[in-house]
Amino acid sequence: MNLVAQIAMAAAEAEHHGNVAAETLIFGLLAAGAFALLALVTLSYRNVANRHSAKAEAYAEKHGRDGHGH
Repeated sequence: MNLVAQIAMAAAEAEHHGNVAAETLIFGLLAAGAFALLALVTLSYRNVANRHSAKAEAYAEKHGRDGHGH
């Protein structure tokens, strides 16, 4: 038996037939979890401007109504 045949037989013996979808499922779950976490961070900034409306109105009264002072 030559070297090429031995390598081919060794590769055939070591070949793994598994469920590739089940083996890679964890990557999809990790990605979904990461995107869910980022969505929660994004949603935490909703309506932030209205939480401090009294401060914004006081600043606008003091510095003018355009809001930027330009």
